[in-house]
Amino acid sequence: MSVSTETYSDSISIIADTLKKADAVIAGIGAGMSTAAGFTYSGARFEKYFSDFQARYGIQDMYSGGFYPFPSLEEYWAWWSRHIYYNRYDVPIGEPYIALFNILQDKNYFIITTNVDHQIQKAGFDTKRLFYTQGDYGLWQCSVPCHNKTYNNEQAVREMIERQSDMKIPSALIPYCPVCAAPMTMHLRSDGTFVEDEAWHRAHKRYTDFLMQHEHKRNVFLELGVGNNTPGIIKYPFMKMTWQNNNARYISINMEAYHIPPELTEQTLFIQGDIKHVLKDISEKIKR
Repeated sequence: MSVSTETYSDSISIIADTLKKADAVIAGIGAGMSTAAGFTYSGARFEKYFSDFQARYGIQDMYSGGFYPFPSLEEYWAWWSRHIYYNRYDVPIGEPYIALFNILQDKNYFIITTNVDHQIQKAGFDTKRLFYTQGDYGLWQCSVPCHNKTYNNEQAVREMIERQSDMKIPSALIPYCPVCAAPMTMHLRSDGTFVEDEAWHRAHKRYTDFLMQHEHKRNVFLELGVGNNTPGIIKYPFMKMTWQNNNARYISINMEAYHIPPELTEQTLFIQGDIKHVLKDISEKIKR
């Protein structure tokens, strides 16, 4: 932790009390939350599932592997089916997500996330109170895209995992768009081809409606594991909405230190530390 034990203990008490008194909690979840759960994209976990890809292609982590120009669709989908399977389907619920559920389950909350690994849904949160802005490992879309629709991929991914060999899937398993026959692709925001389907727009409206309904109330903007890759989605809006509302509080928990504008100092509490342990301590404090 970046603070003394006494200061940390006081911070946990203040956060727990602030959450108890809040009219609404808006939680913003970034990649650091899943990292705190142990779902890392490099190191031993990467080598366990992708050592063959590392040896043949020189890929060093799961993130960069997603941009590798594989020479065939058979290899492309061998990589991606494995990536999806071990980060979306064959993975337990992370401890930080369980702790957060225990904190928020009886509260008036909404969650916005840039994560795509489905951990929030797995933890049991109400999907009507969730806006996942950047996609979902469990969905595919047309690569063109010729239409605004996404498709569940679980059955297809499991078959690809079962039948792949030598880092290739059978050609018959390559997914193609049912409308225009172009290759399917991941439903992940990386450029202007990302499909914002009806479900995305419904979730976006529920999120913006929630913010408007609680515009001047005692809101807590709880930021968890959010970095500077896409600060315009969670971090900057949270800071701005806190600054615009004297009744609001901005709570940020992260392994990395981030600059807090001086204008927000009195409304902000930042803890630099392991999100898993911090959320567990907050959860236990709230129960007392």
